[in-house]
Amino acid sequence: MTDPNRWSAPAHDPGAASFTGNIPDHYDRDLGPYIFADYAADMARRTAASRPMRVLEIAAGTGIVTRKLRDQLPAGAHLTATDLNPPMIDVARAKFRAGEQVTFQPADALDLPFPDGTFDAVVCQFGVMFYPDKAKSYREARRVLAPGGRYHFSVWDSHRHNAFSRITHETVTRLFPDDPPQFYQVPFGYHLIDPIKESLIEAGFRKIDASVVALDTYVADVAQLAQGLIFGNPLIEQIRAREGIDAELVRDALVEALRVEFGAGAATMQTQSIVFEAS
Repeated sequence: MTDPNRWSAPAHDPGAASFTGNIPDHYDRDLGPYIFADYAADMARRTAASRPMRVLEIAAGTGIVTRKLRDQLPAGAHLTATDLNPPMIDVARAKFRAGEQVTFQPADALDLPFPDGTFDAVVCQFGVMFYPDKAKSYREARRVLAPGGRYHFSVWDSHRHNAFSRITHETVTRLFPDDPPQFYQVPFGYHLIDPIKESLIEAGFRKIDASVVALDTYVADVAQLAQGLIFGNPLIEQIRAREGIDAELVRDALVEALRVEFGAGAATMQTQSIVFEAS
């Protein structure tokens, strides 16, 4: 059996971690309010608690966590936000005014362009699952942390605890039975706490805490959520590559499946993640 904690993007599917085109807009507008914003507030609170003055965010995406961090960090703190995909950074940058002490730049989490010991805290929400070499990413985070610094990051728990992801994966599998898109196996396939802790220890971290965080999110529009689940990540490229079924039809099928689970109107949806703090 494949170890889910060793999952990375399949070699034949290079789009598995590419957030380009109009994906960032759907990610931010359609997914952000429902599956990222509340976790971002929690992550920012945890990070700001130690009052770090030099903070690095990895895989910052469209700046959902970045905005929350800047609002909660000490006034004099400087925040550097990075992502592998420049189109995501472009969306994030638009959320900030001049003079807010936030720097944006593209960066690879496996080869961070910063000297050793540069930051008091490193933050990464829902990014580690996409790294092809997770052990190396932990070593890089450890390298750029100053003595006593803290690495805060989160991963999604399994499909079992996140019905929206399970339903999306089941829907596309049903529609493409001969060659189902595998994107939703990636972000929800890296969640076993003990192996992650072992990887952190091997990278040089000593004090490691893991917290399971379950949140109930109000979903005002299930159709908007479905739009984001299809068009707000590289799944859309996997669907288009297979042809045969228009992406809009896949979205419509997902809307119906979500309504069966959550009801036809506004709904409350439970999600679950695991948050790590390593120092």
